[in-house]
Amino acid sequence: MTVGEICNRDVVVVRRDEPVTEAARRMREHHVGDLVVVDEKPGGRVPVGILTDRDLVIEVIAKGVDLNAVTVGDVMSNQLLTAAEADDVADTIKIMRAKGVRRVPVVSRNKTLAGILAVDDLLDLYSEQIADLTALIAREQKREREKRK
Repeated sequence: MTVGEICNRDVVVVRRDEPVTEAARRMREHHVGDLVVVDEKPGGRVPVGILTDRDLVIEVIAKGVDLNAVTVGDVMSNQLLTAAEADDVADTIKIMRAKGVRRVPVVSRNKTLAGILAVDDLLDLYSEQIADLTALIAREQKREREKRK
């Protein structure tokens, strides 16, 4: 399975020159814990960083920084891990674990933003697959018991 097959295509973004107050408002409005920071290019949006609700709390609020004096670019994580749409999901999970990241922007062949892969989405997917397997086993066991009667 590829990252492009399962990533969430509905990505909430922010530009690095926007104030952190706007970023926080957007997180609240869209009920998300992160925003992908993008640069607008002629070919599309290019991810350049990620901003999480934790970044806002730890780097801005807890330090008592003036919210009106800080932009997204001042706070964002700019050592960005991305995944290509064609990357294998299992390989990407291993990289995410090794790097300690829970969210990875997904990029197209031309390096523009295509989606986001989040641990929460992966847990939902795998939980559903395990539930399907459990139902299959239960059905087979029931059929075997009925045959023995």
